[in-house]
Amino acid sequence: MCGIAGYSLSDSSSLERTLAAQALLAGIAERGADAVGYAHRSPGERVSVHKQLSGASALLDEIKVPANATEVLVHVRDYTKGHPTVAANNHPIRHGSVVGVHNGVIFNDDELLAAHECARCEPGMTVDSEAIFAVVAHSDGDAEALEALRGSMATAWIDERRERSLSVARGVDRPVWLGVGKAETFFASTELALEVVERYLGVKLKKSELAEGTLVELVQGKEASRKRFNPDREFEEAPLPAVRAPNERAFCLKRLATIVATAS
Repeated sequence: MCGIAGYSLSDSSSLERTLAAQALLAGIAERGADAVGYAHRSPGERVSVHKQLSGASALLDEIKVPANATEVLVHVRDYTKGHPTVAANNHPIRHGSVVGVHNGVIFNDDELLAAHECARCEPGMTVDSEAIFAVVAHSDGDAEALEALRGSMATAWIDERRERSLSVARGVDRPVWLGVGKAETFFASTELALEVVERYLGVKLKKSELAEGTLVELVQGKEASRKRFNPDREFEEAPLPAVRAPNERAFCLKRLATIVATAS
């Protein structure tokens, strides 16, 4: 069980970008402590990725998001396939022009990646999540192409070929919530993470859980499209507890309160 989160902002949003990423990270911190990472993109630039072998508590104070960033991805990892000591296995993961995060397990990743010479491009890389971003990259983000993936999935990605765009998709068994504001849309594995954003950034979000088999594209903080697909349900997976690192959550929420108080 991992945690994913992020946001899409319009140019007019006055939200403090770094604090927004910190709030999301604190909100999902309990969902994994094997590795942590984030990515951001500003207009006209490539996606910048940072990831490290630690829990969220070791990254919270180090997050730096540019003031003009419009898309951000955040991830905490509780790994299944792809040992976290190999940095390439940790999230956010790049495949070509696509950088993404994933919660779940893809069982047919080797089969799907076999057709792509650019797959597993880093030594020791075996993470199953790369298959999602390969499918996205080679189908130009087609919703129906996601039906080729067999396994559990909540995912989000930034495609560098699509300016100001961030996509969020839910397949089977893993939750993802959207929180819509006036000039921004957040997403996270839990409603709690969106409530943390509301509390510490002073925004009011309209919150809803994304239905299984849904792909949403966000552009400048607004929903640009919503498409349906039929996820493959022919797999078996042992259930996992959502809370994997309770101490990480407690520390991060306490530290986040201190950060906000100090800045006031």
